[in-house]
Amino acid sequence: MSLANKNALPQVIALKSRIENITSKGYAFGHQDTTSYGIGWRNDAVNYQSDVYSVAGDFPLVYGFDLGRLEHGNSLNLDGVPFDEMKMLIQKAHRDGGIITISWHADNPVSKGDSWDTTPAVKQLLDGGDYALIYKSWIKRIADFMLSLKDDEGELIPIAFRPLHEMNGFWFWWGNHNCSPEEFKALWRHTFNLLTKDFMASNLLFIYAPNMIGNAEEYLVNYPGDEYVDMLGLDMYQHGAAKEFKKDLKKNIEVLKQVADEKMLPFALTEVGLEKVEDANWWTVVLDEILENSGISWVLLWRNHTTSHFYVPYPNQLSVADFIAFKNKSHVLFLNDVK
Repeated sequence: MSLANKNALPQVIALKSRIENITSKGYAFGHQDTTSYGIGWRNDAVNYQSDVYSVAGDFPLVYGFDLGRLEHGNSLNLDGVPFDEMKMLIQKAHRDGGIITISWHADNPVSKGDSWDTTPAVKQLLDGGDYALIYKSWIKRIADFMLSLKDDEGELIPIAFRPLHEMNGFWFWWGNHNCSPEEFKALWRHTFNLLTKDFMASNLLFIYAPNMIGNAEEYLVNYPGDEYVDMLGLDMYQHGAAKEFKKDLKKNIEVLKQVADEKMLPFALTEVGLEKVEDANWWTVVLDEILENSGISWVLLWRNHTTSHFYVPYPNQLSVADFIAFKNKSHVLFLNDVK
């Protein structure tokens, strides 16, 4: 097995192998910020909890975190999670046998706005650009954090890293409406080289993850090359009727699988969800009907922030019973299913 970073540590190779082998049993369930906060609570460094655990009696197998605002040296990420706390939660999840995936909603270095400030910036971050040194300093902070993630034996924890995601959309400053595909590819390669060569972050597995697409050609418009990618992902949310979402999800998973098979890479649904889960049977009738036997390694539901913005049920929420039925399916893998 080979990785994009030829200097990656053995535990990263082991992580990729584990991700590939998940599919022999089914697919893993994941949740963003699952132990950082939930509906009506935030982690207090004493009580270790999750809305997923409160409802289903088990934790996700895949734990998602985000490094937004770390680039500035801030103590809190963009969602108010202290980075020191995040580090401990990552170490705990790894110790328990979880898989860690990390995204990065980077602020716009040119405008000083957030990720959703679409002021053109990409060209100015590359070597020779006006903001190249600033971006390099940002990547140094990302690398330093990654290299601080160590287990109880002092070994680096392998991380499935998903930077610059949803690049085919218009909403991020690195998106297609705000830079060309060639500029995006150059930024991805530059980011990869800074992390792996300049700053020696040897514990990363790199995930390329567009938003929903129509065909394989569209999926690969921004693809930086096999030598810069270890895994394929796709982000997709339900915004309308369940029938249309299922149709679109089935088509997108088929395209994702086609590309992954051609490149011999594992693949996952790296973000998905129905905000507020107002469909009582969404888990078994909508999501799992499409994902069962699809070949994906995991599905990551987005975060539970407030009662108007959440993606997994909390106690007494409408879809609790169906979520438990979903969790109990033998091919849907939570933390204790693989210990």
